[in-house]
Amino acid sequence: MEKIGDIEIRVVGKSGNQNLSPDNYDIKHIATILQNVEDLLYPNNKKDRPIITYDIQEGSVRHLFKTTIQTVIGFSAVLAQVQANESIDFLELKTARAIENIQNLSLQKNYEFQIKTSLKDDYELTINPSTKYFRTENIWVEAEFYFYGILKDAGGKSKANIHLDTNDYGYLSIETGEEFLKGREENLLYKKFGVRASGKQNIETGEIDTKSLFLLELIDYQPKFDSDYLNSLIKKAKKSWNNINPDEWLLNLRGGYEA
Repeated sequence: MEKIGDIEIRVVGKSGNQNLSPDNYDIKHIATILQNVEDLLYPNNKKDRPIITYDIQEGSVRHLFKTTIQTVIGFSAVLAQVQANESIDFLELKTARAIENIQNLSLQKNYEFQIKTSLKDDYELTINPSTKYFRTENIWVEAEFYFYGILKDAGGKSKANIHLDTNDYGYLSIETGEEFLKGREENLLYKKFGVRASGKQNIETGEIDTKSLFLLELIDYQPKFDSDYLNSLIKKAKKSWNNINPDEWLLNLRGGYEA
C-alpha cells in the first residue's frame, strides 16, 4: 500500500469582527484553495496523478490534503526553496501561478496563509499581505509558436477561442477573437490543423505560458502520401546524378578514410 502524507494550508484572519473558522469561511475562498492545490502539487501530467483527498478543520481554518509521501517530500523541498529565495520565478509556471493566486487572495482579504507538510523536518511557507510572491514580469517575453493537433472545440461565451488537442503540449485553449470564428463557413471541428500563435515564453527556462496564447494563423494540415510528387522528385534527382560516380563521391566525402 502506498504511503500517504499530509499537506496543510492554515488560514488566519477575520470575517467581520470574528476570527476565521470553518463556520464563517466563505465557500468561494475554499474553492480558490481547491482550484490551486492541484497545480501546486502536480503541475504536469494531471491525468496520471495520485488521488488527493481533502478535509477542513478548526484552528483558525485548516485545509488538510492527503496524497503520496513522495509528493509531500517534493513539495516540502519546493516550500524550502521558495522561502530561501523569497521568489517563485524558478518554479514551473502552474505552480508559480498557484502561489501567486494565494498571494492575491491574501492581499484582498488580509489573510495569512501558513503552508506546511507532515514531515518531521518540514518547512513552513508564510504568505501574507507583506510578502511579495509574484512572478518577475521581465523574464516573460512575447514569442511566436507553432502547434499541431486536432481542433476539438471552438467558441466561448466571454472569450472566443479554439481548443487544440496536441501530443506535445496537451489540450490548448487559444484565443481567436470573435471575427475569426464568424468568418469561417466550413466546419473546423475534428480536423488536423497547424496553428501559429503568439504568447509569453520564459526566457530562462523556455516554458510557454499556455494561458496567454492568441491565434495568428490557422494552417490546414492534412498530410498525405503523394506518390506522383515523390516520383517527380526521384526523376529530378536521377538527372542530377547522371555524371557522378557514387563510389568516388563517397570516397571524397570520407576524405580518403576507409571504414
